[in-house]
Order: sequence, then structure tokens, then C-alpha cells
Amino acid sequence: MNTSEARSWQQSWQEQHTNPTRRTEQEKVKVKVHKRWITPGEKFIYFLFGVISIAVLMFTVSFSSSTDALNRQVQQLESQVQQQQTNNENLEHKVKEYSNPDRILRIAKENGLKVQNTQVKQATELAN
Repeated sequence: MNTSEARSWQQSWQEQHTNPTRRTEQEKVKVKVHKRWITPGEKFIYFLFGVISIAVLMFTVSFSSSTDALNRQVQQLESQVQQQQTNNENLEHKVKEYSNPDRILRIAKENGLKVQNTQVKQATELAN
């Protein structure tokens, strides 16, 4: 090391230790600013969007479930109506069969009734 370098180093060392104001100017501490990736306003907006989305999904599932239950009830009622229509048709057929004049005459003869008038008419025809 030559003498000029040593003197300059000595002077700078003395200045640093003797002058505290200069020392603080040279030793500036860099403070890291934490820059947030998501701001609090954005967090609130995302939270609100999430809550609304969950509410809409729950409403959709509830509506879909009630619609499905209603459709099942409608199908059950339709099957009951179909069964009742079949029963009604069977009963109508039996009514026609039981109101047959030949059958009525046969039962009357079996029970010992004598038919004096050979013309037997159905009661419904007389009412018209």
C-alpha cells in the first residue's frame, strides 16, 4: 500500500468515527415496503362475490330439489288417475254386463218369478 492510499483511508476512517451526522447520512437503511398483492378492498369484493355465489348455488340446488319432489308427486298422481280410470272402465263394463235383459230374465226365472210381458226394457232407456 502506498502512503497516499493509506492517508485517504485514514482520513475517511476518522471522518466516519468523529462526525456522527455524516455517518448516518452514509448508512441509510433501506426499508422494504411490503406491497400487498391483494388490497383489502379487493379482498372484500372477492369475499362478497364468494358469499353471493354460494347463496345462488344453494338456492339453485334447493329449487331443483323442490322441483324434483313436485315432479315425483305429479307422476304418482298421474299413475293413480290412470289406475282409477282403469277401475272405472272395468266397473262400466260390469254395469253393462249386469244390465243385460237376458241375464235379468234368467235370474228372475231362477228365483221363481214369472214374466208375463216378454218385452223387457232397461230402466235407463225408459227415463229418456
